[in-house]
Amino acid sequence: MKKILVIAIALVSLQGFAQERQREYRNENRKERSQALKELTPEQAATLKTKQMALRLDLSEAQQKEIYKINLANAKERKAKMEASKKMRESGEKLSKENRYKMMNNRLNKQLAQKKQLKSILTKEQFGKLEKGAKQNKMKQRKQQKQGGKQKQRFKKS
Repeated sequence: MKKILVIAIALVSLQGFAQERQREYRNENRKERSQALKELTPEQAATLKTKQMALRLDLSEAQQKEIYKINLANAKERKAKMEASKKMRESGEKLSKENRYKMMNNRLNKQLAQKKQLKSILTKEQFGKLEKGAKQNKMKQRKQQKQGGKQKQRFKKS
């Protein structure tokens, strides 16, 4: 009876170590992929995003060209904002409430304008697919954020 109990405890503890390694491995891979994406030029990022959209939405050549222009403008803007944000962090500056509000408002206005542009380029069916995929991605991100918070809490306790 003691042997069975010792074997059961050993198996449970090994299982815990294996799961922890898997989590660490996933987090490292996520960080590496994130870093690799940050190092892309705006042109490369726009090309990749356009190709992903072409595969998902079955875009025509004309649609791909129009969407590439939008993606390129977004990638350039994102790169500039990342560099500005990095400089602010390094200098120790923080955004004021007013500047944060302006930034968030501008971001939302640009999202609305981009949605309008995409709506004019895509068919109703393609736009519906795009919206459905965006909702699924948002839900997936929220789920990952919740799980990440739980993992952090677990580590703080021990």
